[in-house]
Amino acid sequence: MRLSTKGRYAVMAMVDLASTGREGPVALADIARRQEISLSYLEQLFAKLRRAGLVRSVRGPGGGYMLGRAAVQTRISDIVLAVDEPIRATRCTAGSASGCHADRSRCITHDLWEELGNQIHLFLSSVTVADVVERRVLGTSGLSDEMRERLRREAVD
Repeated sequence: MRLSTKGRYAVMAMVDLASTGREGPVALADIARRQEISLSYLEQLFAKLRRAGLVRSVRGPGGGYMLGRAAVQTRISDIVLAVDEPIRATRCTAGSASGCHADRSRCITHDLWEELGNQIHLFLSSVTVADVVERRVLGTSGLSDEMRERLRREAVD
């Protein structure tokens, strides 16, 4: 399962804004260049982020965008949901009694995938933009292969 481009790009842009916009508004063109995202695509995403109150625009010379609230108060899940990207791992409607089979029954793995989606949402709700900017996201992605293997072996034992 993958997070959509909309969600990933919105998070990338918000983290960029948080890390570079401490002195004032940041132009979308600058974010687009640094993150290698189409400016027109960013404009669409920032319109949604603005409606959700996650960013605010500043007009005029030297204008651009600023965070709508502190980075420590902005959760990654807020960003993903603001750009209309609910995270779903099932083909069915979340929480629905009817399933994805033609006879409206649930597949045997439905609960597994639904819980995976719940866990992803919980994780993204536990991480703020400030956590990402300050590289406080917990996990093993920054570990060496050797350390990752040691942790894997410990988990198996």
